[in-house]
Amino acid sequence: MEESGPAVIGSRQSDLNKSFKLAIRSLLTTCSKEEFGKAFDRFSSSEQNSLHRLFVQVITSLHENIENEFESLCLETQVGAALDTVEQFMEEQSLDPLFSEKTNVMDVVCDLTTAKKNEICYLTCMLERVEEQNRLRKARLELLKKGRQDFSGMTEVVEKLQLRSGIAYYGTYNNGFHDPELMG
Repeated sequence: MEESGPAVIGSRQSDLNKSFKLAIRSLLTTCSKEEFGKAFDRFSSSEQNSLHRLFVQVITSLHENIENEFESLCLETQVGAALDTVEQFMEEQSLDPLFSEKTNVMDVVCDLTTAKKNEICYLTCMLERVEEQNRLRKARLELLKKGRQDFSGMTEVVEKLQLRSGIAYYGTYNNGFHDPELMG
């Protein structure tokens, strides 16, 4: 059952988003007007101000684009679902008194990989089954179309044979039909 409204973000996904944003901000920082003026000392003061405003706009836009691309990539690759699964697995382990304190990360990766492979196999089998059903339906449809054509051809052959052999007159007379045109 799906919930309506925005999805709840797990703590691991929230931590990932915060870490990414901190890393981006430290990499893409604007420089002060003084530093900018020193770098472009050949330009006039008004040109330096215009260039600095443009630079700030570019950096701001770049921040937004990178953050949007990161969010899009996370959604596309289902990072949130994977982190939620890991978080749920960790919670289950913390509630299990028999579980050892140290968890092998490779075991978790193996379990997730196995689950994904099983899901892929299941979906592949379902797809093959549907494709086979579609192929059988098409074959049945072709047989029905061909049978209808064969049947119409058979009707014409039977009518011709009846007329040639005189069976038409005999059959209509014996069935109680008296057609004067057929009788002579």
